Amino acid sequence: QVQLVESGGGLAQAGGSLRLSCAASGLTFSRNAMGWFRQAPGKEREFVAAISRSGVYADSVKGRFTISRDNAKNMIYLQMNSLKPEDTAVYYCAARSSSVALMASSSYAYWGQGTQVTVSS
Repeated sequence: QVQLVESGGGLAQAGGSLRLSCAASGLTFSRNAMGWFRQAPGKEREFVAAISRSGVYADSVKGRFTISRDNAKNMIYLQMNSLKPEDTAVYYCAARSSSVALMASSSYAYWGQGTQVTVSS
């Protein structure tokens, strides 16, 4: 049974930083591409970043966010710097049944419950 558990969300001020973590179990983790998505109130879920061996990013977070993974610990991380109020959303960790990192949420089979990130101005 695949489980993804996010942590590290919370409240930050604009310009501040937060680090999200996602603990994965039930996967052959090193073979799975992993991703972060977010959903703000009244908006569709959107791609943030994904990683296989290297990271890919949405234009809106490029240069501010960094995705990383620790295959020994079955963990992925999202370091978020220079936060903006528009980064406020529920952030979801997701896993693909493939090693190819893609941006489409429909290509991810497994999802966590999400963690709230709120950025105040």
